[in-house]
Amino acid sequence: MFAWLPPEDLPMFHGMSKYAGEQVLVVPRSLLEEIGMFHGIKGEGIEQALEKLLDPANHFFMDRAEAEEDPTHKQLIPYCIFKHGDRLLHYTRGKSGGENRLHAKLSVGVGGHINPVDTGDGRTGRAAYFAAVEREIEEELDIPGGYQQRIIALLNDDTNPVGQVHLGVVHLVELPDGAVTSKEDALAELSFSTIEDLNGSLHERLETWSQHCVRIFNQG
Repeated sequence: MFAWLPPEDLPMFHGMSKYAGEQVLVVPRSLLEEIGMFHGIKGEGIEQALEKLLDPANHFFMDRAEAEEDPTHKQLIPYCIFKHGDRLLHYTRGKSGGENRLHAKLSVGVGGHINPVDTGDGRTGRAAYFAAVEREIEEELDIPGGYQQRIIALLNDDTNPVGQVHLGVVHLVELPDGAVTSKEDALAELSFSTIEDLNGSLHERLETWSQHCVRIFNQG
């Protein structure tokens, strides 16, 4: 399983072989425009937006190779932030995570695409979406103490061609225990840091999506 690469750093691949025919969940850009186009973080009206985004009538699976080149659609990406006490989990992107530009960058987000496997047992809409979230967390992290999660924002950045085809759904995952370990080489050097440090001395090392996200906590 791959670790999610932030939109501004994803390489623009051409050809079907790069994605092995992977199918990913998308919504029409026009739906986001109907909800209300924005840049960065959207923290208000989330439930109303999710009702539309996760309505099976408003989304479908598209070949990823096609989706990566089609700005008329947005791929939905759960982006999970893990919090223990007053600290957020972050990690350094390992070599297996993608191209060289990602190496040594910090991320507070764990997640990935929603795929047809998440619709097993007849799941649709919200149920399929949350099955994808649970699958991603289970594949990438070992969390012995359990957790609680909730959606706190949407994330959009259309400042580059790849960001134009992704829409982040930001989850806050609250951990009663900080004993979290990585199952993926791409998630290296797991550590917890204060929100103050992530908005301060560590801020420039964060990938762009993570920079947007830590501002949520800075603003309370």
